[in-house]
Amino acid sequence: MDTKFMKSAIEKSKSQKVDPHLPPIAGTLFGVFLVLAVLGAILGDGKISDALLGTWVLGWTLVGTYILFALKVANQWEKAVVLRLGKFLGLKGPGMFWIIPIIDTATAWIDHRVIVTSFSAEKTLTKDTVPVDVDAVLFWVVWDAEKAALEVKDYQSAISWSAQTALRDIIGRMMLADILVGRSAIDEELQHIIDQRTTPWGITVQSVEIRDIVIPQVLEDAMSRQAQAERERQARVILGESEEQIAASFAKASEAYINNPTALHLRAMNMLFEGLKEKGALVIVPSSAVDTMNLGGLSGMVSLAQNNVPKENK
Repeated sequence: MDTKFMKSAIEKSKSQKVDPHLPPIAGTLFGVFLVLAVLGAILGDGKISDALLGTWVLGWTLVGTYILFALKVANQWEKAVVLRLGKFLGLKGPGMFWIIPIIDTATAWIDHRVIVTSFSAEKTLTKDTVPVDVDAVLFWVVWDAEKAALEVKDYQSAISWSAQTALRDIIGRMMLADILVGRSAIDEELQHIIDQRTTPWGITVQSVEIRDIVIPQVLEDAMSRQAQAERERQARVILGESEEQIAASFAKASEAYINNPTALHLRAMNMLFEGLKEKGALVIVPSSAVDTMNLGGLSGMVSLAQNNVPKENK
């Protein structure tokens, strides 16, 4: 049993007490008539007979009491369901309306605004037997107050339970990977299923949104390691493709130098010069390059020039 949902349902049932909807105007009029009755009794004491005073007080008290219980006011966003001797009489409101006390009763006040209901599914097994916790939000509205009052006892609790069972059913039919990446599909399917169940109650589901999906910590760590390994694999693949492109560039360059050894020598000498410009630089040159490009003599000349610079300065 979903503990969070049970707690919210209990709190909701406690808060849903009988609302008499006694408007302030009815209470005010009742007070005015009661004051008139008391003032008339005080002013007429000793001047008018007791029977007439009693009639005066009783009459104004009855009028005030009738207005207190007969006058009702429904807010702009709600409708009152009125029963006469237990049978449906009609919908009243918004605004002020009258009922006959004792004979008529306003049993339900239906809110026509968009209502937000949160629901969840705890420790629900997916198709691949992974327990998950899913939290969702339901947006719905009552479009037929008569059906909402007469077709179901407590339409707010009914739609909450219906949403929770639908969510559990969808989770049980899907793999964990599909749940994690297919939130929009779950939202649409939930809305369709819940709307089918609540349409006979005069309720329309506008949208359903999955807020959070919680998986076991051990599985979350394993998925994190898997994602890291996948990123490392992609990095190695990219590095290999880069090496392949570099090798292709070198192969293309070698085709340009194969029939022009002078250009190759000039390029090698330029590379050697760039390396020797830095102070303290160490350049390693293959012996084959030294022999073919006469780099040994060039290096000796450079060394001799560097040794002669201090003597000239002196």
